[in-house]
Amino acid sequence: MALFAKRCKYVAIAMAVMLAGCSTSTYSSWEQPLIAVPLQPTIQQQIQLARIDQLLGRSDLNDETRSQIYYERGLLHDGIGLRDLARLDFNQSLSLYPAQPDIFNILGVYFTQSAHFDAAYEAFDSALELDVSHPFAQRNRGIALYYGGRFDLAKQDLLAHYQQDPNDPYRAIWLYMVELESEPDKAKQSLQNRFDRAEREDWGWNIAGMLLGGESEQQLLDGIVTNSETNEQMAERLTESYFYMAKRYQHNNQYAEAVQLYKLALAGNVYEFVEHRFATLELNRLLASLQGEEDTIGGVGDEL
Repeated sequence: MALFAKRCKYVAIAMAVMLAGCSTSTYSSWEQPLIAVPLQPTIQQQIQLARIDQLLGRSDLNDETRSQIYYERGLLHDGIGLRDLARLDFNQSLSLYPAQPDIFNILGVYFTQSAHFDAAYEAFDSALELDVSHPFAQRNRGIALYYGGRFDLAKQDLLAHYQQDPNDPYRAIWLYMVELESEPDKAKQSLQNRFDRAEREDWGWNIAGMLLGGESEQQLLDGIVTNSETNEQMAERLTESYFYMAKRYQHNNQYAEAVQLYKLALAGNVYEFVEHRFATLELNRLLASLQGEEDTIGGVGDEL
C-alpha cells in the first residue's frame, strides 16, 4: 500500500509538471499570468543580416575581416534565437582567426545549455587564457560548474566574480544559488549581508529582495508593470523574475510551479539573457529527474 501511494505521488507530480495544471500558489491560480509581448526580430536586425550575407559573398575579404563578419552575424543569429546558425558562424569565425575570447565564452554557454560540461569548462578556460579579465567568462564558468554539480569550484568562480562588483545583484544571486547547494544553512544570511552592504541602485536587487522574503512575488511583478518604460524592458525583467522564482520553487520541491515559471521565463523571447538561456536546461533536467524517479518506482512495482 505504501509503495502504491508513493507511486501515485510521483504520477501526480509528473502529470502536474507535464500539463502545468492547477496549483495552490498565488501566481499559478491566475487564468492569464503576466507576460509581455514576446520580442521579435527587428527590421534593423533583418537588414543587418541581409547586408552581412552580401558582404560574405565578396571575394576580396582577408581572413581577419571575414572572421569578424562571421562573428557579427553569429551575434545577430544568437540575439534572435537561431543558436544553431549562430554556432556555425562562431565556428567559422574561429577557423579563420582562433584567438577570440568572446567566441570561446559564448560557445561555453552553448555547451552548458546542452549539458556538455567538460566542453564548457574547456571553452571558458580558453577564453580566460586569452583574456584573464574577460567580463563574463569567469561567471559563466562558475554557472557551468554549478550545473555540473561541482559546487566548491563554482563558488570560487562566482565569489571572485561577485567581489569585482558587489553592487551587481545578479552576481550576488548566482552566488546565492551555489551556496544553497554547498552551504544551505548559511546561504540566505550571506545573501542578506550582501544585500545590506550593496548600494542597490540596480533594479535586479528587487529580485534578491524577493528571494529574501522582503517583498512578495506579487509585489515584484506589480512593480514591473508599474515601472517598466517599454515592452522590451518588461519582457527582460519578467524573464529574470520568473526564472529566479522558478529556482526557488524547484529548491522547495514545488515542481509544477517551477515548470510553469520556467516556461514563463521563456515566453518573452529574451534570448540573450542567461535566465532565458538556462530555463530550457532547467526544464529538461527537472523533467528527466521526475521521469527517472517514476521509472525507478515503476520497476520496483513490476518486480513485486
